[in-house]
Amino acid sequence: MRIGPWLLPNNVFVAPMAGVTDRPFRQLCKKLGAGYAVSEMAASNPQLWESVKTSRRLDHRGEIDPIAVQIAGADPAMMAEAAVFNVRRGAQIIDINMGCPAKKVCKVASGSALLRDEPLLARIVQAVVDACRPLGVPVTLKTRTGWDREHRNALRVARMAEDIGISALILHGRTRADLYTGQAEYDTIREVKAALSIPVVANGDIDSPQKARAVLDYTGADAVMLGRAAQGRPWLFREVDHYLRTGRILPPPSYDEMRTLLLEHLDDHYRFYGETTGVRTARKHIGWYVADLPGAQAFCAHMNQLQTTREQWQAVADWFARLSDQAPARLHELAA
Repeated sequence: MRIGPWLLPNNVFVAPMAGVTDRPFRQLCKKLGAGYAVSEMAASNPQLWESVKTSRRLDHRGEIDPIAVQIAGADPAMMAEAAVFNVRRGAQIIDINMGCPAKKVCKVASGSALLRDEPLLARIVQAVVDACRPLGVPVTLKTRTGWDREHRNALRVARMAEDIGISALILHGRTRADLYTGQAEYDTIREVKAALSIPVVANGDIDSPQKARAVLDYTGADAVMLGRAAQGRPWLFREVDHYLRTGRILPPPSYDEMRTLLLEHLDDHYRFYGETTGVRTARKHIGWYVADLPGAQAFCAHMNQLQTTREQWQAVADWFARLSDQAPARLHELAA
């Protein structure tokens, strides 16, 4: 699959998630088989560009190409300016957020709130495409099926965006009103894909290799984008990619491999955020990794009391080492 001039290694992508898809997480997902990853949403307001939070989101040092940055806002000129600013900071693809359902985003007429104002939506897409075209940078659009189930307008929006000049469309199979509840629907994605000539990426509830295959087959989409299912499961990308290429299921990672991957993730995370923020923001990632493992609740309760990165890292290392030692006996019990 291509996005503009970029030929991607596969069609299994990482969804942008605020507070999750920072550079360390994106890098790990790419290392484990993701063909493409989009940054956390970056604000279009210039007053926020020099904040610590935004500066981290715009830090792409050492990241595997192509570097894709998602921007959000409701002012066409400001969005165009943000696109150029991010390109100068290293972005090679600009993604426009018109899918975020968060209340704080929608209340400022941004994210999926723009689905209620198609003329403004069109002006924003036009402004960003016009700003990026002279720079040779493709623009993509991530959106939802509509504001609510009675007002699904994804097909109209998609055609309009394609006519303006976006290079790919990512479509989450829910409306804004759905938030993340219920089941994602793929009929709208199928309808949109049939109507467009640019690549369409299916997003929403894709949590296994088999589900990815089924969604691609049903919708005809060019790629799948995985979000929440990959939290604490970065190896999901290699599992999906392997299954799509071979039809075979890869075995899950061993405790030893999970330990190695999490500790590497933590090392990069601590370097990226520093001591105080690093130990605090790492807790959610650790919780996702261990959520389905034996003794996770007690371990997380202990983890949340630790105040230094060194203590946190060592606690993870020791806990997984104990799990690995116990694994043969536990597997024997399960077999019996």
